[in-house]
Amino acid sequence: MSITSKSPAAVLRAALDVAKQALPAYSHRCSPKKFTQHQLFACLVLKNFLKTDYRGVTAQLQDCSSLQKVLGLKHVPHYTTLQKAARRLLLSSRAKKLLDATVRKQLGRRQRVPLAAIDSTGMECTAASGYFVRRRAGVAGPWKTVVYHRVPKLGVICDVESHFILAFDTRRGPKPDVAEFKLLLDDALTRVRFTTIVADAGYDSESNHCHAREDRQVRTVIPAKYGRPTNKPARGRHRRLMQVRFNANAYRQRAQVETVMSMIKRRQGSHVRAITYHSQCRDLRLMALTHNVMILWHIDVFYRAGRSSLFDLRASPSSLDGQEILSKLGHHLFYNTCDSWHWPP
Repeated sequence: MSITSKSPAAVLRAALDVAKQALPAYSHRCSPKKFTQHQLFACLVLKNFLKTDYRGVTAQLQDCSSLQKVLGLKHVPHYTTLQKAARRLLLSSRAKKLLDATVRKQLGRRQRVPLAAIDSTGMECTAASGYFVRRRAGVAGPWKTVVYHRVPKLGVICDVESHFILAFDTRRGPKPDVAEFKLLLDDALTRVRFTTIVADAGYDSESNHCHAREDRQVRTVIPAKYGRPTNKPARGRHRRLMQVRFNANAYRQRAQVETVMSMIKRRQGSHVRAITYHSQCRDLRLMALTHNVMILWHIDVFYRAGRSSLFDLRASPSSLDGQEILSKLGHHLFYNTCDSWHWPP
């Protein structure tokens, strides 16, 4: 179970650390050296964290000098600077590099998770309330045709224990989930290994089972309920296996991916502000990255706590009694030997 950060400063520190591992400081040797890509990515994460727009996050930075100090900013970037940075930093290739950095920081040397889950969700294109949309759809006459057909769609694979996103896919829906399974699975396996993946009936197909079990050696747990209800045996060897030897205990953990979707919508909002297709995809990628960064904050907090205790011990050992010295040394050894945390040079 993961706890997301409520501190803007902690989120900014985690975002800066992730960006430094994934991106160079500047996009080009001739680019202006006013802001680094690390600072701009952290500002974009802060925008989603505060559930505001580009103008809003600029105003927040101008009013809060402590956040400027965390970012190391001498000047607050203009909102158009952040808008152009989003077009550059949230491309599919660079967003995957940032996702790679978050996974490395979360897992450390452990490149395997016991169980993963896959699911997708649709976001709203407008901030109109659902109550208003239902009322308009229920009115007789020409208003009855008001239905929102095209929605931004986010598909993810997550670790069921930590709620950490291991892979994401952005597109426009509504579309069947079954076509996203292979793409998401292959993308997740480039970062981490897992032995079992669970999914709902929307991903049920014999080709998905074959791709995961035979080509990728990943056990699938998907109920064979796709299509019309019938008492006949399902077509395909793996789908029939799901009917007779279904792992119900593993499938109960599928609800954790629904929790991930709920965490994203509660903390960052359930609608995207972008209008065009590519802008909506960039917003969805930023949502997934911000979710991971908000989980990474506690690693940085414990890491700095362990480092400060050792520095205090080195600074004034004579002022401590024997029990306090042993306690601080124990904390130092604990933080230094954990696989997920790395002692700084």
